[in-house]
Amino acid sequence: MMNRVTRAMATLAGLMLAGAGLTVTTAAPAAAGVEDCPEGYFCGWSNNTVTGPMWKTNKDVAYMGGWDNSIHAYVNRTNAVACLYDAAGYDTSKGSDWLEPASAEGYPYYENMNGTISSIRFVQDRHECDVPDYPSWMSSTHSPGPRDFGDMDGNGQADVISRDRAGRLWFTPGDSTGRLIGTGGWNAMNALTRHGDFTGDGHEDLIAREASTGRLWLYPGTGTGTGGLGSRTLIGTGGWNGMRNVTAYGDLTGDGRPDLIASEKSTGRLYLYPGTATGGLGTRKLIGTGGWNAMNALAGMGDTDGDGHPDLYAREASTGRLWLYPGTRTGGLGSRTLIGTGGWNTMGHLLAVGDFTGDTTPDLAAVTDDTYMIDGWLEGPGLLFAYTGRGDGRLESGRRVDDSWWGFTDVC
Repeated sequence: MMNRVTRAMATLAGLMLAGAGLTVTTAAPAAAGVEDCPEGYFCGWSNNTVTGPMWKTNKDVAYMGGWDNSIHAYVNRTNAVACLYDAAGYDTSKGSDWLEPASAEGYPYYENMNGTISSIRFVQDRHECDVPDYPSWMSSTHSPGPRDFGDMDGNGQADVISRDRAGRLWFTPGDSTGRLIGTGGWNAMNALTRHGDFTGDGHEDLIAREASTGRLWLYPGTGTGTGGLGSRTLIGTGGWNGMRNVTAYGDLTGDGRPDLIASEKSTGRLYLYPGTATGGLGTRKLIGTGGWNAMNALAGMGDTDGDGHPDLYAREASTGRLWLYPGTRTGGLGSRTLIGTGGWNTMGHLLAVGDFTGDTTPDLAAVTDDTYMIDGWLEGPGLLFAYTGRGDGRLESGRRVDDSWWGFTDVC
C-alpha cells in the first residue's frame, strides 16, 4: 500500500507536547519533529520527512478532511494498532496497512510514504484492520443425537470459540456472526479445549490451562443463547504444564460424562482423566504406554465410525500424517488407521466441534499456518478448510471455505 520505510528508533528526549485536549489538531507550520508527537497519539506530517505541519489523533477518523491523501510521514504513539486505509470510511477495497503501537523505550517512525491515507481506525489486533473481530464461521443446523457436541448456545449448530492475539475470547454460533465473551486476559492460558457438558447442567463447558501455574480451570457454559461462560472452577491444582495436548475427548468410559486426555511430556504416555458427577476429574488411567510425544496435535472427534464410541485423531509431528485411533467399549483406544498421508503439519489448528455439515457425522475443520503452500507458492496462515466426515472414520477431501482466520492463537 504505502511503500513503508522504517527509520532507526527515535529516542524519547526533550519536552513532549501535552496537547490541547482536542481529538484532531493541526500544528503550526514550524518544524515539528518526531519527538513532538504527544504520547497517546498517532501523528502525521505532510512532508516526506517528519517536519512541517503535524496532524494528530487518538480517535478513529472516517474522513481526513484537509489532510486526506496528504500524510507522507507518521508515527504511532498510542497503545493500539493503527489501521491506515486508502479510502474513507475504513473501506479496504483500495488497500490498507497497519502500524503497531510504539514501545516505551523508543518508537519507529516512517518517512517518504505515498500519502494515500483517507481514514484511520484503532484496534487491539492488526487482523481487525481487514477482517471482522471474530473469524467467519458457518455451520448447518442438525438434529441432536448421541454423537452431537460442539453446540454452546443450543441453537442446533456447531459453534467455535477463538482467542485473538490481544487475549480476547470470541464466540461464533455458526451463522457468520460473533460476539465477545472474554474481554481480555486469555493469553494467560496455554491450552483451551471443549467437548461436552462436564458440569451436568446441560450446557457445554470450556477447559483452560493456566500457563504460569499449571492449574486447570473449568469455565461452565451458561446456555443463555449467547455462548457465554460462567465463573470458573479449579479442577486441577497444578502439574498440568507437564502434560501436552490437553484435549477434551467425550465419553470414552461410557458413564455418561465427558472425559479428558493428555500425554505426559516426560514419558510420552497417554492418560485418560474421567469426568466426575461433580464436574471435576477422577483418577487418571493409562491408555497409551508410550510414543505419544511423537504427536503434536490431538482432536477429540466424537464417534466418527458409528460404533457408539468416541474416536481420536492424532497428527504425527515428523511426517505430518493424520491417524485415527478408534475408541473401544473398554474405555481405551484401538489399533490406529492412517487417514491423512501427509501435509497436516501446515495446519496451525485442528478444530473438532462435531457435525457442522448437518449429516449427523462429526467433521473436522483446520486452519492453515504460515508454512501452508499452494502449487509451490506460500499462501500463509488463516485459511479455513472443512473436511466432511464419511461415517467410517475417514474424511472427504478438504475444501477451502474462508480466509479470515489469521490472527487467532487458539480455537476450540
